[in-house]
Amino acid sequence: MASILPVLFMFVVTAALMTVAALFTPKGPNQVTVRTALMLTLASCYLMWMVTYMAQLHPLIVPVHSVKA
Repeated sequence: MASILPVLFMFVVTAALMTVAALFTPKGPNQVTVRTALMLTLASCYLMWMVTYMAQLHPLIVPVHSVKA
């Protein structure tokens, strides 16, 4: 049986990285744009990883094994 722990662990790591990106973005005229771009990038990468991981755990099409005699 698969575990939800890798998904939760990666969520915590992603949330921590997003917090770091929000807190340590250098000051300047484009601070909000850079912060938003970094946080959206991290969120998109996490979602792509999670969808791929979950699709491998629970495939929509079950593999069919051919039996050759």
